Amino acid sequence: MSTITLVTAEQLLRMPDDGYRYELVAGELRKMTPASWWHCVVAGDLHSLLGQYVREHHLGKVLSAEPGFLIARDPDTLRVPDISFIRKDRLSNAPPKEVFWPGAPDLAVEVVSPGDTIREIDEKAKAWLAAGTRMVWVVNPAWRNVTVYHSPSDIKTLSEDADLTGEDVVPGFRCRVGDIFGTT
Repeated sequence: MSTITLVTAEQLLRMPDDGYRYELVAGELRKMTPASWWHCVVAGDLHSLLGQYVREHHLGKVLSAEPGFLIARDPDTLRVPDISFIRKDRLSNAPPKEVFWPGAPDLAVEVVSPGDTIREIDEKAKAWLAAGTRMVWVVNPAWRNVTVYHSPSDIKTLSEDADLTGEDVVPGFRCRVGDIFGTT
């Protein structure tokens, strides 16, 4: 019987770079699936659309994948969404002292990679919600749709002809789902 050595967020930060990205789930180190070229294009395009809107309307900050969100302690859970949004009223004028954001973003966006399973993505979306994220978008480039999670039981999937809105989380944001995937 093997035992799992639990890792803290601070230990993860001090680990030597082995070329992979990791998350922590209840202290367990999980290697993140490498993103495909198409995953990166889709995430980049949506980040641009959302980021421009948020900047123009002074709503907060849109972040790309690298900052981790420390959503639980003892054991630590550190998640890294592809895109995240934090409302302006939750930001201070000074940069955070912590390396990882303490808590959950208001919006977490996960872009499905070829190696991701539906179960893993659903688990991650529900973990975001449990940590206090108000809305999760799961963007699926292969199926050209977006699944919007408001709660573990309030989930809807939007086809590429539907409008994706920020609702009350990113007020006024709207884009057609198909525009996220472009024509390439």
